[in-house]
Amino acid sequence: MAILLDLKHLAWTLSFLFTIYIAYYAVFSLLSLKRSKALKECAPQNRFAIVIAARNEACVIGNLVESLMVQNYPKELYDVYVVPNNCTDNTGAAAREAGALLLECRVPVKSKGQVLNDAFDQLLSGGGYDAFCVFDADNLVHQDFLKSMNNALCAGARVGQAYRDSKNPYDSVVSGCYSVYYWMINRLINHTRSVVGLSAIINGSGFMVRADLLQEMGGWHTFTMTEDIEFTTQCLLRGEKVMWVPDARIYDEQPVTFAQSWKQRKRWSTGLLQGFELYFTKLVKAVFVEKKVNCIDQMVFLLAPCMQVIYIASLAVGLLLDLCYVKYDLFPEKVLYYKMFVSLNVSYLTTLALSVYTIIMERKSSLRILGGAAAYWLFIVSWIPINIICLFRKTTTWDEIKHTRNVSIDEISGGRKQPSFLKIT
Repeated sequence: MAILLDLKHLAWTLSFLFTIYIAYYAVFSLLSLKRSKALKECAPQNRFAIVIAARNEACVIGNLVESLMVQNYPKELYDVYVVPNNCTDNTGAAAREAGALLLECRVPVKSKGQVLNDAFDQLLSGGGYDAFCVFDADNLVHQDFLKSMNNALCAGARVGQAYRDSKNPYDSVVSGCYSVYYWMINRLINHTRSVVGLSAIINGSGFMVRADLLQEMGGWHTFTMTEDIEFTTQCLLRGEKVMWVPDARIYDEQPVTFAQSWKQRKRWSTGLLQGFELYFTKLVKAVFVEKKVNCIDQMVFLLAPCMQVIYIASLAVGLLLDLCYVKYDLFPEKVLYYKMFVSLNVSYLTTLALSVYTIIMERKSSLRILGGAAAYWLFIVSWIPINIICLFRKTTTWDEIKHTRNVSIDEISGGRKQPSFLKIT
């Protein structure tokens, strides 16, 4: 009987922890209706180096470089560098033909962070740049990207994150789920933090960092499989805030098959777990000793894989107690709230409602995205086994994901006016 009592206490504790975690994000979600302030327009004055790590990206690299070559920003104030690594195709030749400069990768590469480490070492030693912008080879970049990042620099930003959109939201249900996921990060994470003066998170690509900040940090030094989240954490530990720059926009190619998605998200989960192991105690110290409030948010963010495991553990303990006909309490003792996480139909409808809300708020309304919204619950639930697997077997290599969506920035933007699903508020 003592064991059953311990299980009852465990069920209550696990549900309490998960409820606090969900409540934290729910409070921020209420801020998603607020408008963010536009940055003041400034004359072009900052010089940028654009860095693109590329592995077997001959199919898409030309379109990215071409979108960068038509920026509404003086050509003499930016250079585009492509860093081919582990390539077995003509990525370098395609990038050079489109107008990019090639930068040799001088180190063995197992992750994108290692490419950036070597590239920044080379570019920082040469000097001459005020800031760096980082893209993935499959991206396309809106013509006002550098103009918007120049405004952010003039406003005092030392790190900035762009709005990450999708260039193929309708290719498959999987790419639709990814698109909803990134729109949620834009609206419910970066936008909500911005309106209360907290830090955004660096989100894979489309970010900017000042050269003098990198110099102070001794260059780029990340060690996990999610270099973006790790660099965000390093900045926050230094007291640097990531500015949300929604007027700077990029379009990202999303995976179209579940197999591709599974492989990519295993890498993401591994990176979050690595980040938790490397930085969580440092973040705790920064919050309680150094009073760095922004670090609270990053602590909670790094807990995501652990919280999903806690959720599954709480369900398992509850099921065991049910099988033993033992009555137990959860936190809070509300039937509707409990059903949101245990009842399949209620949890599905809650997730669907959140997806539709995000689509409406981000003005992505199109009947073609409904498949992604309808399947988004499965997309999130499928993350649970990924996190459990990564607890015991981490992904330690940066496996390439084939990018084949060969479209230009004009095809996405129509050359003149953005279609409704790409409009940003």
